[in-house]
This record gives sequence, structure tokens and C-alpha cells, in this order.
Amino acid sequence: MLTLHKYKIHSHNFNNDPYIILAEQIKQATAHLKKTNEKEVRILCKQDSREDKPQVFVEKGVFLLPIKNGKYAIVKGEGYFDIPEIKKTAKIYTSKLDFHLDTSQIGNSEMQHLDFAYAASLIRTFLKDETLVLTIRGRKYTPQFSFKVGRQQIITESVQTEVDAGYEGKKQVALVEAKNSKTNNTIIRQLFYPFRQWSYHTEKVVRTIFFEKRGKYYSLWQFDFDDINDYNSIRLSKNCRYEIIEK
Repeated sequence: MLTLHKYKIHSHNFNNDPYIILAEQIKQATAHLKKTNEKEVRILCKQDSREDKPQVFVEKGVFLLPIKNGKYAIVKGEGYFDIPEIKKTAKIYTSKLDFHLDTSQIGNSEMQHLDFAYAASLIRTFLKDETLVLTIRGRKYTPQFSFKVGRQQIITESVQTEVDAGYEGKKQVALVEAKNSKTNNTIIRQLFYPFRQWSYHTEKVVRTIFFEKRGKYYSLWQFDFDDINDYNSIRLSKNCRYEIIEK
């Protein structure tokens, strides 16, 4: 990345503290490039999997976190978590709807697959909570909060988050990140930032769920954070793969 050379990021000691960089600095450093994917800040900073990281980030063991609108931190540490393959035979799940859904079969979007799983009560069944109702969807901005990555302290505020769906029940809130293709790993931020955001707004237990629809199978993983202030305290709690049968 030309930005690393322009702002002497190579010489920064990431063991001491993160390197803070602004979107405007990235724009200035890449202004002479012609291709959109080489200079668009939104694209350059979208590093949702380990495979998306530039090689220099891999070599230095760092990853990128947004900490404010137009402001990023390059942080030393492990920024990603693995999505383990579910090897057990899929459970046959019978939809709790007493009629067939025609419209859910049109298209192949993450949202429609998640909506179908919810309509069939699969989300409620997986979380063992019949009180869950859809209450959260779309983009919102975080309150200010701090957390640690290793020994480094990060402070973030007003960062845009997006969950594919959020469900609230009597005792818990479940936040879902959905995919419609195989995902081996993803950045912890996608679960951690919404987790911190909604933990600020409710005293109910906040769950984070990773959802994947591939072929005829619906897979769910529940990840919990053992320490609300520790980015790397993510832990797989349970997972299951289902095949939904409509009545």
C-alpha cells in the first residue's frame, strides 16, 4: 500500500500503540491511481476476512478497525475469528408455519433466507426462545465505548454498524450476521461492534449469531464474548445445521 510508505507507517512500533490514519490521508496518498478499487477508501478499508488483508498487514500482524467516521486504527493482533465447518448430519426441521411460503423461494439473498428461517421459527428454536420478535434491521451508529486488543486500548465512537436482523425476547437480544455462501473466517468487528452497541441500550443478554444458507442447508453459530471489554474474548457457544421442511 502506497499509503504505508507516504505516512511512514512501516517505522511505527505497533507493539506500543495502534497507528491512527484518516480517510482523507488515504485519499491523498492514492489520488494518482486510476482504478476505483485502488483508491476508493471504502473498498480499501473493507477487509472483512483474513484473505482481504494486504500482504504488508499480514507480514506485520496488524488489521484495520474503524474508530470514528473517516478515522481508522491499524492495530497489532488477531482481528478475525474462524467459522468452523459443521460436520454433523443436518437436523430435519419442520417449519412451524401451517402453510407454504411461495415468495420466499424467489431470489437468493441473505436477507430472504434469514427471513424464511425466522418465519419458520428456526431462529427461535436454535436459541430456545419463543418470545423473539424482529426489532432491529439496517444501519445505525455506535455510542462511544472502549475495549482492548491484547494490551492496547481502543476508543471508538459513532461508527456505522449494520446487522442483517436483530430479535428481542423477554430476556435476550439476538443479533444476526447472515451470509449465503461459504465463509471460513470473518472480522470480529462485525459481531463485536453491534454487541457493544446494543449492550449499551439494553440490560438483557445480547447474543451474536452467524447465519449461513448454502444449498438446502441453514447453518447457525452462536458466538459469545466472555469479556465485554475484550475484542478477542469471542467464543463459539454452539452451532447446528438444519434442513427446513415446510408443511
